[in-house]
Amino acid sequence: MRVSVITDGAAAPSAAPHPPAAPVAAATVAAVHTALPPHRYAQEELTEPIGDLCLAPGADRALLRRLHASTGVRARHLALPIERYAGLGDFGRSNDAWIAAGLDLGEEAVAGALRGAGLEPADVDLLVCNSVTGVATPSLDARLAGRLGLRPDVKRLPVFGLGCVAGAAGLARLHDYLRGHPDDTAVLLTVELCSLTLQRRDDSRANLVAGALFGDGAAALVARGRAAAEGGGSGPAVIATRSHLYPATGHLMGWDIGAGGFRVVIDAGIPRTVREHLGRPLRAFLAEHGLTTDDIGTWVCHPGGPKVLSAVTDVLGLPDDALDGARRSLAAVGNLSSASVLHVLQGHCGSRRPEPGTWGLLMAMGPGFCSEFVLLRW
Repeated sequence: MRVSVITDGAAAPSAAPHPPAAPVAAATVAAVHTALPPHRYAQEELTEPIGDLCLAPGADRALLRRLHASTGVRARHLALPIERYAGLGDFGRSNDAWIAAGLDLGEEAVAGALRGAGLEPADVDLLVCNSVTGVATPSLDARLAGRLGLRPDVKRLPVFGLGCVAGAAGLARLHDYLRGHPDDTAVLLTVELCSLTLQRRDDSRANLVAGALFGDGAAALVARGRAAAEGGGSGPAVIATRSHLYPATGHLMGWDIGAGGFRVVIDAGIPRTVREHLGRPLRAFLAEHGLTTDDIGTWVCHPGGPKVLSAVTDVLGLPDDALDGARRSLAAVGNLSSASVLHVLQGHCGSRRPEPGTWGLLMAMGPGFCSEFVLLRW
């Protein structure tokens, strides 16, 4: 793994003459499992209740309704029944709800992923746990260890602040760890309950976009080191990773944290930034492995929203259907922040699993502004 900052004047690495004939994987994805709350709503069922939460009585709802109709989302799952959100009142109550629901979903996601991999909780050597929608000390991973039956000596790494990029970055860091621990099994858990960050009586465009786009859920991924993955798994091998921070873009995405909790920052310039900055470093990363975008048979992209997916498709010159997995995920559950890219990956580990030998590229973007690329091979 290498971290770099790309500017318009930087020279791209020269392309390798040929792709590696037999890439050696440090990690293999053994299973992915998504857990969703039981409270599922069609998008049109949420428009007016969310308007009641976010807008002042009698306020014009035209923008709210346009946003809900244009996100590409058909349904979402919420941590709580929609009628309970008005009674949360403050950040403390919202965070308590995040802990309670997050533990249940996290347990379900990890247990499901371990079952899918044919493993037991005692087989887990490292648990990386990410969330950007709540805080807890002891962290979720510590609280889950006993519930799941993990070993007392399990290594734990709680992560906060990566936002939507964390699903891809978490898989990349599992790969880094397993390079040095080839006999180990590592689990990535992402828990994102975005609805609990919705700000009451906040009619800002960012809050209304979040209320129209984001859903709740958790996802867990089991990865095994080279020596441990003798039996393979339902997912691909991880070949290489790359991280990028883009200069002067920190204002585009994140949280403004105040008395009401996490107030979302989503800048309208994100799709433009993707068009201007994503293509060059991604192509340079592929070129180092003797590949181009034409060699990638499966794209596993975080579904940031329709405009972001269109920007990715355009800047990379992809076929119109290349990101259909991301669009299906967005329609079915909304944007799950860090859990979304794992939800998309899960779709490529079952009936839609690519043919052996297919190259894949898993990617996500998030606060920083940053991107994470993970080169895969099935």
